[in-house]
Amino acid sequence: MNTHKVLLAALLVPLSAILAVTPAASAGAAAPAGPEEAAAAAFHSPEAALGRVAHPLRTTEPRGGLADLRPFGRMVGDARVVGLGEATHSSHEFFTVKHRILRYLVEEKGFRAFALEAPWSTGLRLDAYLLRGEGDLKQIMDEEFQGTYRWWNNAEYRDLLQWMRAYNVKHPKDPVRFVGDDGGFAGAELYDKVSAYAAAARPGLAPRLTELYRGLRPATDAETYVNDYLSKPMAERKELAERTGRAVALLKQRPGTGADSDAHAWAVQHATAIHQMTTLFAFDLDSPQGITDAMLHRDRIMAENVAWWQQRTGDKIVLAAHNSHVALRTYVPGSYPKVQGEFLREQLGGGYLSVGLTFDRGSFNASGRDGGVHRFAVGPAAPGTAEHTLDRVRHRDFVVDLRNAPAAARAWLAVPRTVKNIGATYPGIADAPQVRLAQSHDIVIHLKRVGAARMLK
Repeated sequence: MNTHKVLLAALLVPLSAILAVTPAASAGAAAPAGPEEAAAAAFHSPEAALGRVAHPLRTTEPRGGLADLRPFGRMVGDARVVGLGEATHSSHEFFTVKHRILRYLVEEKGFRAFALEAPWSTGLRLDAYLLRGEGDLKQIMDEEFQGTYRWWNNAEYRDLLQWMRAYNVKHPKDPVRFVGDDGGFAGAELYDKVSAYAAAARPGLAPRLTELYRGLRPATDAETYVNDYLSKPMAERKELAERTGRAVALLKQRPGTGADSDAHAWAVQHATAIHQMTTLFAFDLDSPQGITDAMLHRDRIMAENVAWWQQRTGDKIVLAAHNSHVALRTYVPGSYPKVQGEFLREQLGGGYLSVGLTFDRGSFNASGRDGGVHRFAVGPAAPGTAEHTLDRVRHRDFVVDLRNAPAAARAWLAVPRTVKNIGATYPGIADAPQVRLAQSHDIVIHLKRVGAARMLK
């Protein structure tokens, strides 16, 4: 088994690809209803009930007025982290809706950070660009969004980042920040920041940290580094994880005080991000249990990194990830025991809000069976699926608060329904096609049609 290829795929294939399927008809189905019964049923149908509380979206594009998002703002309430999902990893409208919502939450609700399932070190580079204009955006995206993170190297996210930079130029004392919450890579800047802190504030630790990090600081591009790292024997990867764990422990032995407190906290977090990667890559991916344990670790650290940033900085955060990561309950308990959204709800309570993004039909980019990137398309959702009912709500594109749904809708939302849930490869294995929407997300944004994102490289 090609271990490192399995993990590289798993990092951005939260549930492979879950396709909409038509449930088999019951052998004892009731006879067709008469006109009066049909009218009564229509009035009490879930789509009619949802239509009474759904709010239409004026557009899915980021430019223009934002007044139609005010109902969404009321749904957000006092949430400190809003998780915005996506049913595919590479559709234009999912990215532009996130851009539009970010604009609204920054301008109207005081949100000041955008978190993405990208490495912590990637977040630091992009944050420096957004705050101070350091580096070239194209170069940063090309270097950071490769391998399993290639889906983020698109025109839509470039537009979002350019908007964030323009906002910060106008508001230098109240900027919008960028957070990478994932652990699939630890860039050279992490080692440099930890080493610089130790040299300045803990000179006695510096030689020991240098020895513990020996051979770990990347000297190649991210994709090559990860491939080479995962080709190492399991025993070596476990030994590296043990070393990075000792580095974190050494830094924690003497907590920072006074003016040093903040610098110490950031140094520990940077060292923790290094340890998160080495731990992720030390699981036995030749066993199903090892893969399950690795995915549990990954979702836990993504939640911990977001919660750490929120609590350390006080920033309210827009969190972008796949639906299956931002969900309040795992879609696939056997393979993904607990996901980022579950951890965040435990840590933040009502301060975390989960928003699932669904669609009826359209196209997306994904890796095919040959390993290459292709554009795929899917047709309308089949009867019996969640999207089929959502698409019959009276608005084309809309947002609906599932927590305040009428009774007829609540009954429908409580039953498992098949959903489209397409990861980084397509087609994938429909390993858990049914979810209870009311238990999975607080809010759903449904789009009738999506198109493939414009990838830049």
